[in-house]
Amino acid sequence: MALHNTPLLRSLAIQRRVVGALLMREIITRYGRHNLGFLWVFFEPMMFTLGVTSLWSILKVTHNASVSIAAFAITGYSSVLMWRNCAGRCALAIQPNQALLYHRNVRVLDLFLARLLLEITGATMSFAFLTILFVILGVMNPPQDIAMVLFAWMHLAVFAIGLGLIIGGLTERSETVERVWHTIAYLLFPLSGAVFMVDWLPEKYQKVVLLLPMVNGTEMLRGGFFGALVKPHYNVGYMIVADLVLLFAGLSFVRDTSMRVEPE
Repeated sequence: MALHNTPLLRSLAIQRRVVGALLMREIITRYGRHNLGFLWVFFEPMMFTLGVTSLWSILKVTHNASVSIAAFAITGYSSVLMWRNCAGRCALAIQPNQALLYHRNVRVLDLFLARLLLEITGATMSFAFLTILFVILGVMNPPQDIAMVLFAWMHLAVFAIGLGLIIGGLTERSETVERVWHTIAYLLFPLSGAVFMVDWLPEKYQKVVLLLPMVNGTEMLRGGFFGALVKPHYNVGYMIVADLVLLFAGLSFVRDTSMRVEPE
């Protein structure tokens, strides 16, 4: 079989256009061309976050009176929304798009990347919009450390990508994985750091819950938001290693899946 002599930069440009086209197709398929259309990409997660923020404000879900409940809810639920939606959208993502693999430049990985980018973009836009809105309204204070917030959000995004690729690859082997994942996702929500801070827990449980990578990211995110008002617990080295391991595992599963899938 003849080898392709396409230069690397040319190949990257082609795949960028492929992923861009798949992304637009995903938006149109999911949200349509009418009414709000593309705006639903961030309106949908924003409505969920606003609902949770309102509920937590009513219930006063915080152990620290100096911490804004709105900021606590936004940082917690926005992070959960990103990794949970990424994994959920990657589940069984190949079957409805299998005919597209007939095109030479469309790869299985591209199908996952388009969905992952859409979910991360929506969660990020929702998170940024609600933060700016609530700061303007005086409901919460601006983040104390923007750099820490950005690093934490990047960690959560990479974690979401790795998790999404793993779930996406596994569900193509067995549809049972999708059903099991939904249960696991619900169980992970109360353990993800969204509704608590590690410092509130007994010391013997703190090290255990910090084994979950997203807890480290949420702690860092809140540390960047609240500054000296809270005492975040996280390990940057562990976060980076966990992200790399998940990405490697996810890419391995996707590579194995791509060799099993045949274009229609």
